[in-house]
Amino acid sequence: MLQLRPNCECCDKDLPPGSLEAMICSFECTFCTQCASKVLDGHCPNCAGELVRRPVRPAAKLQTFPASTERVLKPDGCAPIRAA
Repeated sequence: MLQLRPNCECCDKDLPPGSLEAMICSFECTFCTQCASKVLDGHCPNCAGELVRRPVRPAAKLQTFPASTERVLKPDGCAPIRAA
């Protein structure tokens, strides 16, 4: 089950569970669309994997399966990377 992390690892922008601006890699590293496209060129800085839009969990399911509240943030933000 996806964690639905609450923020962008680069800029700390809030990304609530229903956000259409959340991008994730296969390890669930989470970034906003702006950082994913303009800074990271669509690739995760942690694993170099592809970043895709995170699916939205239906509101009715959030009651039983809540989103994560743990914020993950790179202290120095994200440097641009090149795909591996």
